Parts: sequence; C-alpha cells; structure tokens
Amino acid sequence: MKSPKNDLIGKTFEALFTLEDIRELIRQSLPGGLSAEEEISFKQKTSRLRDIVESLEAGGAGNNQALPSVVDGIGLRFREEGYINIQPIQAAGRLTPEARKALISYGDGYSTCDTCRKPFRLDKISRPPIADFHDELAEFVNMDVARVVPGARRAFQAVTSSLVEKGDSVIVSALAHYTEFLSVEAAGGLIREVSLDENNLVTADAVAEKIEAVTRETDRTPKLVFIDHFDYQFANEHDVEGIAKVAHQYDIPLLYNGAYTVGIKPVDGKKIGADFVVGSGHKSMASAAPSGVLATTDEYADLIFRTTQMTGDVTGKKFGIKEVEMMGCTLMGGTLLSMMASFPHVKKRTKNWDEEVKKSNYFLKEFLKIEGNEIVSEYPRKHTLTKVDTSGTFDKVAKNNKRRGYFLSDEMSKRGIVGMFSGATRQWKLNTYGLSWEKIHFLSDAFKEVAEKYELNVN
Repeated sequence: MKSPKNDLIGKTFEALFTLEDIRELIRQSLPGGLSAEEEISFKQKTSRLRDIVESLEAGGAGNNQALPSVVDGIGLRFREEGYINIQPIQAAGRLTPEARKALISYGDGYSTCDTCRKPFRLDKISRPPIADFHDELAEFVNMDVARVVPGARRAFQAVTSSLVEKGDSVIVSALAHYTEFLSVEAAGGLIREVSLDENNLVTADAVAEKIEAVTRETDRTPKLVFIDHFDYQFANEHDVEGIAKVAHQYDIPLLYNGAYTVGIKPVDGKKIGADFVVGSGHKSMASAAPSGVLATTDEYADLIFRTTQMTGDVTGKKFGIKEVEMMGCTLMGGTLLSMMASFPHVKKRTKNWDEEVKKSNYFLKEFLKIEGNEIVSEYPRKHTLTKVDTSGTFDKVAKNNKRRGYFLSDEMSKRGIVGMFSGATRQWKLNTYGLSWEKIHFLSDAFKEVAEKYELNVN
C-alpha cells in the first residue's frame, strides 16, 4: 500500500527504530556516561533522528524509501496503523499505547524478576505491582483467586490436569474450541459433546440430557462442564447461567470460557455460577501474546494452585512454594507488563460494551443492504464477532473473476481494509470491536462500493 499515510508510517517506525539504536548505545556504555567515541555515535544518531522528525512534520513528504524492516527477513507489521483491521481474533487484542510502552521498557526476558524476593513467586512480586494485579484480576471477574497464564489454553490445561483422570468424561459444547479438546486429551479424559439446537445454541436442558446419558453409559458422573459464553464459530451467546445451575445440580464444577468476553464486556463469575473463569489476554485484554487469566473460588483454589510436595531423593531439595500447574511462574517480562499496562483501559472499556454491539449491528444492517448477503450468527447481534454468508453475492462474482475468491480481499485491501480470510467468499467471519463510528461508516460504504462495482443489487 503506497499512500501519504504509508509515508508517515514508515517514518514513524524509522524514528522508533533510531531511538532504539540510541537506547542500545546507552545500554552498552559504562555507568559513568558515554565515552568520546560513543558521544560521536550518539550525535550522529540524534542528528538522524532530527531529520526523520522533520520529515514527519512535513507529512513524510519526499520519502522514497521502502518501509524499514525489523531485521533482514522480518518485515514491518503495520496492519493496525495502515488499515482498518476486521480480523476475527485480533480486534480486542490490539495493544493500547500504554501496553506498547510497557513492551519497550520491559521487553527483556526476565525483567519482572528485578526485585523478586522470597518466596520467589511471580504473584508475590510487589515492584512492579504484580501481586496487586492478581488481586485486581480476581475482583475484575468477581472470583476469589486469580493467576496469569500463557493464554486461555494453559488455563484449560491447569483445570483439567487437576480435576480429570484417565477415562473421566468432560462435557463440552459441539462448538468447543480445539484447545478444550486438547486439554482434556492431555489429562486422559474423554470429550462428550452437547448437541446444538436449531439456532446453533447450547441449552441448559441439552446439557442435562448429556450428563444423564454419559452417567448411564459410564456409571460415572462427568468431572467437568466446559461452556463458552460466546463460541468462536458463530459468537452466539449461550445460556451460561442456566448451564451452571444444571452442572451444580449434578455436583459438577463449571469452567466458564470467557475468551471472547473477559476484557471486553462485564463478567461476574459468581453471578454466572462459574467455578473457574478463563480469559484470553491476547484475544480480549489488549495484551501481548501469549497471555491469559485463570480465576477460581476459594473452594478450588488449593487444588488448582496446589504447591509442589516433591523432595529430591539425592539432594533433598524442596520447592514447596512453587505452584505445580503454573510450573512455578508463568508470564515474565513484557507479556505480563503489557497486560498490566492495558488493564485500566480494559476495565473502562467493558462499560462501553453496549455501544460496541450497537456499532456491530449498524454495520450489519448496512451489509445486509447488499441483496443476498446473510448473517449466519444469531441476529440482531449480541457480539462484535460475526459469521456472514456471501454465497449469493460475492461468491457469484468470484466464479467469473480471474482472481476467483481472492478478488474480494483484494478489493477491500485497496480500500484500506484487511482481516478477511483471503479467498473466502462463501461463509467467513469478521469483528468490528474497537472501531470508531467513523471507521464503521467507512467499512459499511466499502462493502457497498465493491458490490456496486460488480453490479450486485444494493438497497
């Protein structure tokens, strides 16, 4: 994409990279200051920086250079700067400016360990305030205890490896994510899927029927019920509170998968009736990957966050303070600090969830003005992630286009919109989360422009 904005993007990254070169020079110098040779290099780099800033002030004019690279073989990622990104799983993981600053400052591998003291555990570190952050996370989802983890999948694994034994059954939705399957398989358990109703929803009655069927078949009650509040395939909302009540009637704990809710809408774990609340930092909490959160009640905290009891048979070593499922410590460095830095914004933005859904529905109303477009997810929407069907519109165009299905993503990219699955013109997903109203209008108009260009009917 070549445009005046592209020039600004290139120069901005060039300035950032130059600042990092200056920073590295300072890092390599002695504590007392720069040497004479380093002073010369420092002035050369700051002079270069001034030239870049002047170019920026001129709007990047006269910039005929290609976009800078991080290093050879790793190009520049400027999707969020250069485009409107509707990629389904990236929307709510965009970093805040504060998170990006945290990465700059805390990117070194073990930076969180600068002031680690006894008992030498991540959730006990007070500078930066990681211990307090764990308490805030638990309060945020109204649970008793929380830990940060390397993604929702590691939270699933922590729960299944603690509760599920070989041959135990675990109830999941027919729309369950593959990581739920893998976590159960790793523990030696068996997946038992709950069928969907005619609206692609999991109901409390269906869960009860499945529990009864599995219990009759195996002579054992399932060990766990997994339920996604909003599934990843349609982003339909499932009756998590009703399902929690059913699970508890059979004395089965419930894991609430909030990968698409924790961090973007209010989540009250105890009101839901969840025994475990799982969130994804990189999917819904404006955090660097891999990151996530696992929260539970006091009833299960000692089990899920149990500490090691092993003793070395030769050395007699003991590491009793280390939590087994957390492998001692989890998120170090910039990953964790990005989550912490974004957290004030994340807490605030959950209060604007209704507005985000309103924008999603506005866009879809405009999208449906293209005759033949359909919404596969439940509609009106309750979420910003949506599955659509353009088999009757853009897919018909694709059949006669030399680029086939790629024509649509080509056309949208020309208009500054990315995130569609390249080549998809039948059923595909998009996510409008975090887009301003201005961008929502731009996005709506872009799809209608493409439809009109290819002589599709637009109301």
